[in-house]
Amino acid sequence: MRWIQQILPLWARNITPIPVPLVVVIDASELILITPSGGHCQAEHTASGCARGLFSRTSCRRFQISGLLRRVYKQKEKARFLCTLQVDLASTTSTTTPKKIGKGYRLISIEESPNGGLVGHLQVKQKNNIYGPDIPLLQLYVKHETDNRLRVHITDAEKQRWEVPYNLLPRENPPSFKQTLGGQRISTHTYTLKPAEYVGNELIFAYKPDPFSFSVKRKSNGETLFDTSSDDSDSYSDLVFKDQYLEISTKLPKDASLYGLGENTQPHGIKLYPNDPYTLYTTDISAINLNADLYGSHPVYMDLRNVEGKASAHGVLLLNSNGMDVFYRGNYLTYKVIGGVFDLYFFSGPSPLAVVDQYTALIGRPAAMPYWAFGFHQCRWGYHNLSVVEDVVENYKKAKIPLDVIWNDDDHMDGHKDFTLNPKNYPHPKLSAFLNKIHAQGMKYIVIIDPGIGVNKSYGVYQRGLANDVFIKYEGKPFLAQVWPGAVNFPDFLNPKTVEWWGDEIRRFHSLVPVDGLWIDMNEASNFCNGLCTIPTDRICPNGTGPGWICCLDCKNMTKTKWDDPPYKINASGIQVPIGYKTIATSAYHYNGVLEYDAHSLYGFSQSVATHKALLGLEGKRPFILSRSTFVGSGRYAAHWTGDNKGTWDDLRYSISTMLNFGIFGVPMVGSDICGFYPAPTEELCNRWIELGAFYPFSRDHANFYSPRQELYQWKSVAISARNALGMRYKLLPYLYTLSYEAHVSGAPIARPLFFTFTNETKLYGLSKQFLLGSSLMVSPVLHRNKTEVKILFPPGSWYNLFDMTKVIVSKESHYRTCDAPLHVINVHLYQNAIIPMQRGGLISKEARKTPFTLVVTFPLGASEGKATGNIFLDEDELPEMKLGNGHSTCVDFYATVSEGTVKVWSDVQESKFALEKGWIVEKVTVLGLQGIGSAFEIEVDGNEVGDRSEVVISSTEHEYPEKLEGGGKMKNVMVEVKGLELPVGKKFVMSWKMGIKA
Repeated sequence: MRWIQQILPLWARNITPIPVPLVVVIDASELILITPSGGHCQAEHTASGCARGLFSRTSCRRFQISGLLRRVYKQKEKARFLCTLQVDLASTTSTTTPKKIGKGYRLISIEESPNGGLVGHLQVKQKNNIYGPDIPLLQLYVKHETDNRLRVHITDAEKQRWEVPYNLLPRENPPSFKQTLGGQRISTHTYTLKPAEYVGNELIFAYKPDPFSFSVKRKSNGETLFDTSSDDSDSYSDLVFKDQYLEISTKLPKDASLYGLGENTQPHGIKLYPNDPYTLYTTDISAINLNADLYGSHPVYMDLRNVEGKASAHGVLLLNSNGMDVFYRGNYLTYKVIGGVFDLYFFSGPSPLAVVDQYTALIGRPAAMPYWAFGFHQCRWGYHNLSVVEDVVENYKKAKIPLDVIWNDDDHMDGHKDFTLNPKNYPHPKLSAFLNKIHAQGMKYIVIIDPGIGVNKSYGVYQRGLANDVFIKYEGKPFLAQVWPGAVNFPDFLNPKTVEWWGDEIRRFHSLVPVDGLWIDMNEASNFCNGLCTIPTDRICPNGTGPGWICCLDCKNMTKTKWDDPPYKINASGIQVPIGYKTIATSAYHYNGVLEYDAHSLYGFSQSVATHKALLGLEGKRPFILSRSTFVGSGRYAAHWTGDNKGTWDDLRYSISTMLNFGIFGVPMVGSDICGFYPAPTEELCNRWIELGAFYPFSRDHANFYSPRQELYQWKSVAISARNALGMRYKLLPYLYTLSYEAHVSGAPIARPLFFTFTNETKLYGLSKQFLLGSSLMVSPVLHRNKTEVKILFPPGSWYNLFDMTKVIVSKESHYRTCDAPLHVINVHLYQNAIIPMQRGGLISKEARKTPFTLVVTFPLGASEGKATGNIFLDEDELPEMKLGNGHSTCVDFYATVSEGTVKVWSDVQESKFALEKGWIVEKVTVLGLQGIGSAFEIEVDGNEVGDRSEVVISSTEHEYPEKLEGGGKMKNVMVEVKGLELPVGKKFVMSWKMGIKA
């Protein structure tokens, strides 16, 4: 039941502990609204039993029903009932707790550490037992780890606490703990400590001793970026540090724009919205749930500020895998965490791109992706047999819609069991023949695997897992859960033996089915049951009837430990369900006794690491992994899709914000299920979704078992939109692949908000309906039904329509402009000062990649002086490393200028050998925004003039634009095309001509 996840608003966390009457509106199946009112709950339903039954099935134990349901009147086929629904939050933490907890800590010692940092000790000022006793003595460690990264680490001074494992996310170790020796306390200075500063190249750490607080300031201008001090007028506490409750806050300027803190579906757009709930805890609830903790946990945010027209950005990461609530109130932000340590990292920026660069330098650069991964992907849960898959591939060809990768959800499996084939519907000989056929064409095949391993005596994967002792345990036995195969055990990917076993199972399966990548799903971890379960002896479970996600094990609640029922309740699933709800019990344990309570949000991340290692060891090819659950650092190993979305216009809009967030999180290869996962999209919506989805970094159509078929050829109109949009995507593949290289070496998001390029433009800070691919290509989709035009915000400069480059918009300042967008059209504009490489395209990336190149050069419209730059990265795309220097890659930088009436375009080549071996050529150069076509054409290759230019044709087309340029009337500015070229990509060239007289 997912209905309950949408109903508890934030205000319910802070109301008084007396029962509060609410109004509730119910339709035939869902509780859809809950608001304070009257003294009754008003329910609409077809029968009182249904209404009563719906309430009784609630998973939130804090909802109680009092009063008697009684019929008031009938209206057509519905009846209206009144009852009293009371929300009793007396036992919840936030209702009985004072706003401020304790008096914080005092700094009692501080000194320089051997590695150049600071080590200090903090002593609690006044003990209390709210959420448990305070930890009396803390260790503070501070270090400027790089010029632009500051770390502040706070933990128990006398006892090792849980942290994200250093072998899982490699980073510097803080100094070893100073233990109490012989009953003597750690020595303290005899003098009173005074406020002081610890200065780095870019950032300053400043502290006050009593009560202890610290701030982080920008060295260049003294701006305070983070400030933990709490005044009497502040509603938040000083530092709180208990075993299962940590709290720290920072002041914020009200005009700061914050981004991040995911994964969640943010209805207000990419910019964090004050008073929305931000809970971080990996959870299997679908992406249709707004403002709730979803599949991933990324406790990082970017703070963008604009002071007197000059913008600067910085980033803050709290590296902690425990569940947490983050309260953003506009003028301050508070973390409330249920375990672990404070491990804070500050990234100085000052540009948004620099923040992501610095962040991914710490957590790991995004994974190298194979070239084919940027092609189009088709999937469906419900391809019942291999012939259906074969038909899908054939129908894409017939419709002339590009397709690179065909996927199987669990339809190929035998009884939903990992690493198996259904012998009837996916017989091995026929599947092998099919894979040989599509592999010869350059197509790829990917299947799903879930972490739950079916408990089955005849299942070799399970038996080998038992023999290797790889499963998460509870009271000495593998923890029992239920997922698609029925009863399952969960592999413990923190155990080195599990990583080896998992790799062996992948190797065994790959020898049977040579898949080209793996899709790891349900890895939050998802569990259809709750509590401590056993396999029933009196019935078959599951029995093969009804939905597969209904729990059929015999289960009992688990609340006997502080791990299953911690004193502070995070807003799990948006309604404060127990943190073990529909997942692994939090008192279960991993390798070396690590509690699920601590490691829960790392599960999908650790599975990605193990899967990446396994695939890399198969054939030495570059792995492709798609993971639903992610954590800090997951982008180093996997791509991500945004989970179970709906085929609605709202979900179409939400997909942009989630995609842009993951770029900030260091997971740039991201996209949403095109046309929606469920239910059936309308034809118009699917048109608009493929137009947008063609420009997701990861572009895949995926549908639910119970939804009608929605492959792009199912509607003639959608097929037209797909051919248009995907046709352009396949022409842009070299540009997208080069962006993925930039992501791999610097973290730069492939898809990014407009403020990444136009950082000083405050109008863009909340813009969530447009985005950039790289720094220069702006995508502006239609996001509402029955619209044939779109309102686009154009930042200052010249913007050329990518589908018709003669059309240009010139913007003197950021302003909205309405552009035509008929059903089969998406507006994509290329910004001035850019050079992008394109190819002819095709129906599969392998063939499209062989075609000649066109360079598109953009100058400001009509400029007499201008510069443009661009680049392209080419390599043997299935080698593990994506880098220069291996003999299998080439990088070309492109430059262009217009000056004193002369246009010049040239290249600079690094490591030419690979490109020359492939025989790639540039066949056309298109230059936009010129004042005239010109004459005196010259061209050199590797310093030698090209004498025979008989095949070269130069032509011009006048630009269409409605604006008047500066200086008065319009000028006849032109697009110049130089065709018939045969410039080897691997050789340096210089091309120039006189622009001619202005018209």
